[in-house]
Amino acid sequence: MKHDFDFDRVIDRRGTWCTQWDYVEDRFGAADLLPFTISDMDFGTAPAVLEAVRRRLEHPVLGYSRWKNGDFESAVEHWYESRFGCRIDPEEVVYAPSVIYLVARLIRLWSAPGDGVVTHTPCYDAFPNVITQAGRKLVPAPLTKGADGGWTCDFDRLGQLLAAPANTVLLLCSPHNPTGTVWPAETLERIAELCERYGVRVISDEIHMDLARPGHPHRPWAEFGRGDWAIATSASKSFNIPALTGAYGIIHGDRSRDGYLIQLKAADGLSSPAVLSLVAHIAAYNEGAPWLDALRAYLRGNLRMVEDKLNEAFPQLRWQPPQAGYLAWIDLRPLEVDDAALQQELIRRQRVAIMPGETYGEDGQGFVRLNVGCPRSKAEAGVDALVTALRRLHKGA
Repeated sequence: MKHDFDFDRVIDRRGTWCTQWDYVEDRFGAADLLPFTISDMDFGTAPAVLEAVRRRLEHPVLGYSRWKNGDFESAVEHWYESRFGCRIDPEEVVYAPSVIYLVARLIRLWSAPGDGVVTHTPCYDAFPNVITQAGRKLVPAPLTKGADGGWTCDFDRLGQLLAAPANTVLLLCSPHNPTGTVWPAETLERIAELCERYGVRVISDEIHMDLARPGHPHRPWAEFGRGDWAIATSASKSFNIPALTGAYGIIHGDRSRDGYLIQLKAADGLSSPAVLSLVAHIAAYNEGAPWLDALRAYLRGNLRMVEDKLNEAFPQLRWQPPQAGYLAWIDLRPLEVDDAALQQELIRRQRVAIMPGETYGEDGQGFVRLNVGCPRSKAEAGVDALVTALRRLHKGA
């Protein structure tokens, strides 16, 4: 059946308490910038999801609900089997208010204050916060950028870090944010072997799993995990529903799962889910695949446009689209442009907000992260602004 979804439609998000649009001044110091910042999209979500939410709202009672129900568990089970060919145990599925909440709770459950949590860098900017606020130490495992523009794991370095007794948890980002790397099966297998060898538990943040490019299939950690491990994920990125504040996980190991659920219910009082999030997840996973596939194709077009414009203007960048997601991680180091000067040019003259790479740690210096999860007209405006800013600064270098 052919479906027509209009991703070119421009939707005005201003005045909706939108973090990306209404509060851009908080991070960039200026209002009314065209934003390409945090990772939500400017598209309306899948019609099947919106219709399911509308139907639920026709029932006038919005009381306490249960996430542990057959509809939710079977929808997750169906999604993993139909999208990834991966069989999961629905009894291992747990609810979470957000991916980061689940990550934070598992870090506290699986480590002691002062322990090290290993993660690949550059890294999603919430990771350092959640690790240090738990009283643990972030242990960076820097990724290596190859001549082909791809990113790989330094296994010698990773092995040394995992062998250290104080490092008890690996926080994996799969696919990786901000580089957009989809880990191949052989990489995940080697990571699993190292973690098993040194008794390191794994938390795999897989929130970008549905947005992998053709030719780079996502492989859930459930295929590789040994001992205690967990996946933390949500439909929020792929179906653009983060405002519904819901996520879920797969926690392997009865004791670990029970320990998490005690924290969710007894310690934090959060076991009653956001019911519209449950409704949205069930509809997305049971009915949303056609919309998601159309979205993925549209995003590939946006990223090809970025590739064409950037490399035409600056062939030395040799930029390639990420293997997953809609976040263009752009290495500007060949241009030798000052990061601070670039941000000032983008904000003051070009009137756009683009995330500086240093947001994602020291290893992000010299990069920018451009969100192109938006209509192509907006994405083109963002790339054109970036190219103009770079030309002004590069000429003066």
